[in-house]
Amino acid sequence: MTEPAFVRARSPEHKQQRRAAILKAARELATKDGVRSVSLGGVAAEVGFAKSAVARYFGTREEIYLELAAECWREWEAEALARMPEAGPIDALVDPLTERPLFCDLLSQVTTTLEHNISVPAARRFKHEMHEIIRSVGAAVAEHSELTESEGIELVTAAGALAGVLYAAATPSATLRELYEREPEIAVMVPPFEATLKRALAALIAGIPTLRA
Repeated sequence: MTEPAFVRARSPEHKQQRRAAILKAARELATKDGVRSVSLGGVAAEVGFAKSAVARYFGTREEIYLELAAECWREWEAEALARMPEAGPIDALVDPLTERPLFCDLLSQVTTTLEHNISVPAARRFKHEMHEIIRSVGAAVAEHSELTESEGIELVTAAGALAGVLYAAATPSATLRELYEREPEIAVMVPPFEATLKRALAALIAGIPTLRA
């Protein structure tokens, strides 16, 4: 199959529009089929570009989804900060995660997949932005709890890590879903995402101060 002719974007605005179109296509495909199922070729076909054209804006499939993960971190940060004063830290951290399955899917794959096969500049951008968001939300946790700011940062870091692990466990593959239907006694061991995450964070909020020197 002949790849469509590529017309280079000249202006910064046009380049940004193309990056946004690639990210939008990647988000839609991952929302429908799961991050793991989407290939670079699939994103290219969805947006109407050749794979070589997509690579001009994102070096790899992993870089696309790492940038999408950063977008999701920013969206979650805004929602968590808005809810914190009334909802308190646990609900403010967990409820927006529960409402964002794509973000949880991305969290489940950042360290195992998405931080591999990427350039150093892409890794640097992602890590700097993620750390700024964690510090921001961690400071808000400290303001609305008995935790110190460093402890608030620790809680937010744990929330992101636990969300990725729990989402993967609570969202089984088709094979495991079939197994659980056949053997319900195994299915009862699957952790409910929201309740388990809230309980874990409550335990951390209660326990972290007891570990202070």
